Amino acid sequence: MVRTTVSVIKADVGSVAGHVCPTISMVEYAKKILEEGRETGIVKSFYVYSVGDDVGLVMTHHKGENNPEIHELAWKVFKEITEKISKPLKLYAAGQDLLKDAFSGTVKGMGPGVAEIEFEERGSDPIIVFAADKTSPGAWNLPLYKIFADPFNTAGLVIDPVLHEGFIFEVMDLREGRTAKLKTPEESYDLLSLIGTTNRYVISKVYRAKDNEPAASASTTRLSYIAGKYVGKDDPVLIIRAQSGLPAVGEILSAFAVPFLVPGWMRGSHYGPLMPVSFKKKQNVVSYFDGPPRVIAMGWQIAEGKLVGVDGVEPVDLFEDPFWDTVRQKASEIALYMRTMGEFMPARIEQEEMEYTTLPKVLEKLSSRFIEVKP
Repeated sequence: MVRTTVSVIKADVGSVAGHVCPTISMVEYAKKILEEGRETGIVKSFYVYSVGDDVGLVMTHHKGENNPEIHELAWKVFKEITEKISKPLKLYAAGQDLLKDAFSGTVKGMGPGVAEIEFEERGSDPIIVFAADKTSPGAWNLPLYKIFADPFNTAGLVIDPVLHEGFIFEVMDLREGRTAKLKTPEESYDLLSLIGTTNRYVISKVYRAKDNEPAASASTTRLSYIAGKYVGKDDPVLIIRAQSGLPAVGEILSAFAVPFLVPGWMRGSHYGPLMPVSFKKKQNVVSYFDGPPRVIAMGWQIAEGKLVGVDGVEPVDLFEDPFWDTVRQKASEIALYMRTMGEFMPARIEQEEMEYTTLPKVLEKLSSRFIEVKP
């Protein structure tokens, strides 16, 4: 049977009024290029979204993960938007996430964030694509653990015999470029010992333990590690399959009901609450202190390799429900509280992470002011 692949590739290639949002023309141009890709058979279906200052591409196809044609199509979208729209309009940070000059077979390691998942379609296959702004890949660690390993969040882990057997988490060490697989519930404590350090260990894939069925895929790009300096936040994406032997949509969304702190926010240097927002209500445009960090959730069915939405490929806006207004209010309160600490930790990220920001340039001029203290 032909296997379906969902590829989500995003990049910050320029925005209006600072790090706020792309122009409508950028989104429309991306649609034009992807439509050409659909007509020539590169992709089966697609959807273009924006969150904060990022443009994201959701594409379905039968070519598998890391396919050069798919990645080159995404690179073409971002490159042409930069050259034909962002730079001529002098948009802020035009082409920021394009860290290389020419395509080399994959966009991984070139700046854009990538999450891909390949699977054999079930009788009914719902998926959720999450996209965050003003944060890093470690932001997914907590919700992924809650969704696939915490029975207080996901009732199916207790009462569904398929989920009851647990899940396998693939964890990436961002510093060393290596991965390890751990199974829950048996290795839950070992898993937590790693993923609690969100700036180094991130969950990249999740599989159902019963049959190794792919359940989730997350982007793991750290722009600062590629460029060796701060060039913007990584703004990760995440794909989760739902229902029929996997966590229910409601269980997946429940992991975001209490705003948790993530690194990023202003200048990539502060901790702030991850706020679930509605993209239909234009809540995906950042403001306060360039934030707070936010996440959107897009829901589809997959049928015969294509996205099926509420109107064509238009996804369900899963954070539009009035319930999430209460969560957004709580996130706003947390954001205001965190800012009362100004530039004091823990409002500001740890020193190790600050080394990739512009702070070292400030500290360098102060180094001569220190004198040795003899015992």
